[in-house]
Amino acid sequence: MENMAEEELLPLEKEEVEVAQVQVPTPARDSAGVPAPAPDSALDSAPTPASAPAPAPALAQAPALSPSLASAPEEAKSKRHISIQRQLADLENLAFVTDGNFDSASSLNSDNLDAGNRQACPLCPKEKFRACNSHKLRRHLQNLHWKVSVEFEGYRMCICHLPCRPVKPNIIGEQITSKMGAHYHCIICSATITRRTDMLGHVRRHMNKGETKSSYIAASTAKPPKEILKEADTDVQVCPNYSIPQKTDSYFNPKMKLNRQLIFCTLAALAEERKPLECLDAFGATGIMGLQWAKHLGNAVKVTINDLNENSVTLIQENCHLNKLKVVVDSKEKEKSDDILEEGEKNLGNIKVTKMDANVLMHLRSFDFIHLDPFGTSVNYLDSAFRNIRNLGIVSVTSTDISSLYAKAQHVARRHYGCNIVRTEYYKELAARIVVAAVARAAARCNKGIEVLFAVALEHFVLVVVRVLRGPTSADETAKKIQYLIHCQWCEERIFQKDGNMVEENPYRQLPCNCHGSMPGKTAIELGPLWSSSLFNTGFLKRMLFESLHHGLDDIQTLIKTLIFESECTPQSQFSIHASSNVNKQENGVFIKTTDDTTTDNYIAQGKRKSNEMITNLGKKQKTDVSTEHPPFYYNIHRHSIKGMNMPKLKKFLCYLSQAGFRVSRTHFDPMGVRTDAPLMQFKSILLKYSTPTYTGGQSESHVQSASEDTVTERVEMSVNDKAEASGCRRW
Repeated sequence: MENMAEEELLPLEKEEVEVAQVQVPTPARDSAGVPAPAPDSALDSAPTPASAPAPAPALAQAPALSPSLASAPEEAKSKRHISIQRQLADLENLAFVTDGNFDSASSLNSDNLDAGNRQACPLCPKEKFRACNSHKLRRHLQNLHWKVSVEFEGYRMCICHLPCRPVKPNIIGEQITSKMGAHYHCIICSATITRRTDMLGHVRRHMNKGETKSSYIAASTAKPPKEILKEADTDVQVCPNYSIPQKTDSYFNPKMKLNRQLIFCTLAALAEERKPLECLDAFGATGIMGLQWAKHLGNAVKVTINDLNENSVTLIQENCHLNKLKVVVDSKEKEKSDDILEEGEKNLGNIKVTKMDANVLMHLRSFDFIHLDPFGTSVNYLDSAFRNIRNLGIVSVTSTDISSLYAKAQHVARRHYGCNIVRTEYYKELAARIVVAAVARAAARCNKGIEVLFAVALEHFVLVVVRVLRGPTSADETAKKIQYLIHCQWCEERIFQKDGNMVEENPYRQLPCNCHGSMPGKTAIELGPLWSSSLFNTGFLKRMLFESLHHGLDDIQTLIKTLIFESECTPQSQFSIHASSNVNKQENGVFIKTTDDTTTDNYIAQGKRKSNEMITNLGKKQKTDVSTEHPPFYYNIHRHSIKGMNMPKLKKFLCYLSQAGFRVSRTHFDPMGVRTDAPLMQFKSILLKYSTPTYTGGQSESHVQSASEDTVTERVEMSVNDKAEASGCRRW
């Protein structure tokens, strides 16, 4: 141990003597990168230069300092390893040590000076690299240490081969060998990392936390100023690193604005049914969502914002006062908050801020509206959300674990949702149905059923909004809608597996395609379990469209209109809204029918349970509406294009499918997706019929349409077989 301690000390050169004269305080010993200092006996035996001051042990306890780092007094406070340099010349200077300033007791390598002009590498032991000439040493430092270094704020963390960290010895026969591996020394926390990729990630985590070199050199007690952002006439204070997830107390993502507006329209539509509403934002962060509810809906809602982080709770309270909203914790604080407002200021509403675990809060209190938006998956909070949710209440779930839902991490999806999935052309709708199935299972465990109001899957999140229906009958009806999906890996055909107690010999024969008979091996797989019913409620979406028009949310109106077209499975050109009764709403000359929601038609009063007769009638009505539901999943027009043919425009192709007698619409899941009830063979047949050959360019459509249906079908089958042969055994 004494030898290791002596090897960690740098030769006391002139620059270090100057640092000693500045009286640098001795820092606390690093736990990772620097070994324990040597005993007093070892320090006393080391010769002391004449120019050095009397207290030599204080100098010996300091870790190795490079000349370039020791020259700056402010940087000398953070003692760094000699492998951390600014320039290659500074690293080369460590090997060229003169006889007068060389101290063998505090050197890292006792063979720095050899016979003649040979020098040893300061970052390699003698066994690994022997002393050599200067030009060979310079080439060694550049190729082995400098090229594989990690750069950070002008410094280079070079790879080090010195025995700086203990290694478990290897017992080979009767001999004990301990091989020291290469490693890096962190410039911030002095940790030793073996691999370069791990070192890059280690430094990146420091940067995400806001831990940089400056914070260690000159620790500033002043907190960074907070920024004020504005969204939907609501001001929020955020930290400077507000956009970095998991590394900040209050995470605020500007890209989730669409998500917040969708949830606001949902709550505004629910507020038209009954007032006041008990609303919960289970994961408040900055509180932006709950602030928008209270500020724009006023006394129609009683908002509760919860967060487990104490700093986030403090920030939420500050944002409430910033928007002139009263923070209600108990009756005493409510009275105090009334005195905070100055004369002439109006109170816009009350917000209750709580600091507890979301599961505990949802078990203790009942709510009419619950929004779950944790960082990642929401499956850990679904049971608590459905435990005390009121009848005909709404639960909205935002899942941001898109890597597992979009089949990039299939094992994580199997662990969180219990689903077997693969990457398909309709992977976004597959993700939405996975989340709905998880929500439905959680509701059924609490003897509750669900009605899906809408499900949205975009680039950054998957949003599912459901209405809660109490009773075991509704729970049974909901559980029946969770089924497995049979997916063909060759032609992308898909169908939900039929219900039945008998085991089929070959369940893949249910697919309308003939791939299982013409292709060798297993051509189809089972995906799921998934939600097999509708993903949209047309009446509720129209009410949301009215609320978006009423509150001036222009960004969300295009998406809601697309959802309405998709729920009815009609092209936008054929869509029109007509007023048939006085209960319809009018906004900007557009009449919006809002009485299509089946659950609101049977709603009597808040807090009353529906009778068994109403539940039976609702179940019968839902069974009759199955035929009018939108067809599940969609086809990508580029995925099924014919080789050597130019496809028609998407709008024209939708008209062609509609003229052929099929229901058709676009989908928000995929900009080039087509939702239709046409089988895949008919889809490809119509696509081929109205496509033009590439090599002719201007061939008329009449010539292409003159081909018989049998010839078209044969060409489609030939194109499918050609793709199968070209792809070999490729599977998704």
